[in-house]
Amino acid sequence: MSVSDDAFLGGRVRILQPRQGYRAGLDAVMLAAAVSDRDGSRFSVLDAGAGVGTAGLCVASRCPGARVVLVEREPDLVRLARENVARNGLSERVSVLEADISNVSQAELSTFGIADGTFDQVIANPPYHTEGAGTAAAHALKAAAHAMPDAGLAAWCRFLARMAGPRGEALFVHKTAALPDLLSALEGRFGGLAALPLHSFAGEPAGRILLRGIKGSRAPFHLAPGLVLHEAENRFTAGAEAVLRLGQSLAVAYALHSPLWGGTGVGDTPSVSLPRAEPETRLRQGGGGKSERT
Repeated sequence: MSVSDDAFLGGRVRILQPRQGYRAGLDAVMLAAAVSDRDGSRFSVLDAGAGVGTAGLCVASRCPGARVVLVEREPDLVRLARENVARNGLSERVSVLEADISNVSQAELSTFGIADGTFDQVIANPPYHTEGAGTAAAHALKAAAHAMPDAGLAAWCRFLARMAGPRGEALFVHKTAALPDLLSALEGRFGGLAALPLHSFAGEPAGRILLRGIKGSRAPFHLAPGLVLHEAENRFTAGAEAVLRLGQSLAVAYALHSPLWGGTGVGDTPSVSLPRAEPETRLRQGGGGKSERT
């Protein structure tokens, strides 16, 4: 299998990934940037359907207190994920588990020292399409990454709820059109749901959305002001570049006055959007491109 060696977070993370098939990009990085660092204290993260490990490794790079488990079912991607962990010097804090989240048993998890209901943070970038809807991708790995069975989203949400500890936080990135299905699948499992739209350009409908929830919370749903990723001539905005090049959290890069979306804590407090902060030095465009999921 031919692979490329790609730089993320301004070169802080190097990722080997297949040249053909689904390639991790902006969606995975934005997902990772929404994880709160918890003031540097130790916390556990499970990245479900981790692929080659991009999101989880970006979390580990930015959050020194994070202990991350990457769960992936495709053997080729598991092999690359393990290599990516080692080559980024994160083997002491990041591990890789080969398993199918739709049917992995507690006995199987226990052999790796993992128990249900023990993770502080669970994250996921699920396939964006349903099997049988539209034309399947020709490449097997790309097809698996893009589409899942009709009831697959519910299975992902069940697994994340199973693995999250009391008051554990779930975080998804998905296409905006999937928000109703996500809300339905999370009902009774996570509360205090908050959605953050991601707009490619100002004034355009959001194509992606981040959704977070707290296990056991009864706080109402909250829709946060959206973030804009691109400006004129398809350049990244200052906030997006600060995430992609400087490795900043969404809260820092976009000056969000809230512990949510990558702040220094967690909780049910709704997000409040403040004026966007411009970095002192304007970065050039390059690297960390858009996800190939459409």
